[in-house]
Amino acid sequence: MALYEHVFLARQDLSQAQVDQLAATATEIVEKNEGKVTKTETWGLKSLAYKIDRNRKAHFVMLNIEGPGSVVAELERQTRINEDVIRYMTIRVDEHEEGPSVMMRKNERDSKKRREREERN
Repeated sequence: MALYEHVFLARQDLSQAQVDQLAATATEIVEKNEGKVTKTETWGLKSLAYKIDRNRKAHFVMLNIEGPGSVVAELERQTRINEDVIRYMTIRVDEHEEGPSVMMRKNERDSKKRREREERN
């Protein structure tokens, strides 16, 4: 089975619960088409480099997917239809990263620096 990483950006005005529901819907689509989601990460609300459909920020979500190419085709078709998703990208990878992704490690590193700075003051 092929391995994929699927990242999508959801509109900034959605609540975290709605973003989690989008991720759950994507997982259902993958599982209905004989695929498997091995990891789901929500990177949170981040600023965009430029406006996309009048949005300055977006909720970022990443899914690690294991399955045939037809899974990706159906997932991208459903994502294209959804008005809450403003951008998405799916890439094929040789292997999935173990542990947290680079974006999650960056968040942990930043929060650790922030805590250390607050302790000094």
